Amino acid sequence: MASKAIRRRPAEKERERHMETTMPESVTAPLLGNSAQGNKSEGYEPIPDFWDGKSRECLHWVHIVSTFITQSARKIVNAISEFGSFLARFFGCSCAPQSSQNAQTMLIHLSPLQEERLKFLRQRLNVPFDCSAVKHQDALKELWRLAYPNRELPPLKSDLWKEMGWQNSDPATDFRSGGFMSLENLIYFARNYPDSFHRLLHKADGERAEWEYPFAVAGVNISYMLAQMLDLQSENRRSSKARVGFAQLLEDDEMAFDNLFCLAFQMLDAQWLARRASYMEFNEVLKSTLGQLEQELTIGGVSRVQNLPSFRMLRR
Repeated sequence: MASKAIRRRPAEKERERHMETTMPESVTAPLLGNSAQGNKSEGYEPIPDFWDGKSRECLHWVHIVSTFITQSARKIVNAISEFGSFLARFFGCSCAPQSSQNAQTMLIHLSPLQEERLKFLRQRLNVPFDCSAVKHQDALKELWRLAYPNRELPPLKSDLWKEMGWQNSDPATDFRSGGFMSLENLIYFARNYPDSFHRLLHKADGERAEWEYPFAVAGVNISYMLAQMLDLQSENRRSSKARVGFAQLLEDDEMAFDNLFCLAFQMLDAQWLARRASYMEFNEVLKSTLGQLEQELTIGGVSRVQNLPSFRMLRR
């Protein structure tokens, strides 16, 4: 069946022209880019909304409570650290300056299994998206089938891809920073947490902004920024507490990064709704989301992504 042409209202065209003149182009900066998310076709039927008002309010309060827990835990850790520094200064301990220096970084001791899994992650990060590679084309098609199981697969270059939140008719142009792994992350999200995936894809929860973030490009940015936050490319033995916490997760979960990606995406949408944010605030919301996730990773004693406070927001 031939796909219907996407109709755009004048106001929507005006927003796209505004974005083209205000958003900078950069290969390395985690920006959304220079075009807005395409409209859904007229024939699209959104999935039923199974959540009532109380469930949505519950999701909002879960987000608030999890944020409070992580911030409180962080304050307690800082208070203990400051008290330790005070004792060191009081008793004239020579290691006080070193303790202060290690407040942000610490030595990381990796098991052979953790070393192997970090190495594999670095290999995945170094694979760019190649539109000529059959494997990469097939992965993109798989993402469409998971997102729209009852719809016909479009050509690899089609305006229909904009409905998923790609900026252009050719999704390959949006993988500049995230590479092939960001596509793998999206596929993992769709397979393992289909409920959350589809609710975020179709913007099913809460009161949405008139100018929403594009789903697919947001995923690429989350993948890129999460890798940067965890400093996955570095082999330095002195690491941030968040990276040390992530390494602990790798001991029990080979797919810890992919699970963190799914959690970060769900957390971002919760913050988006809580802030009543719109498109131009995306980077600010993403930065705040990763800050909260970083705090959760430094709580200590967490061996699985499923034990993080915010994980309860994800729905399978």
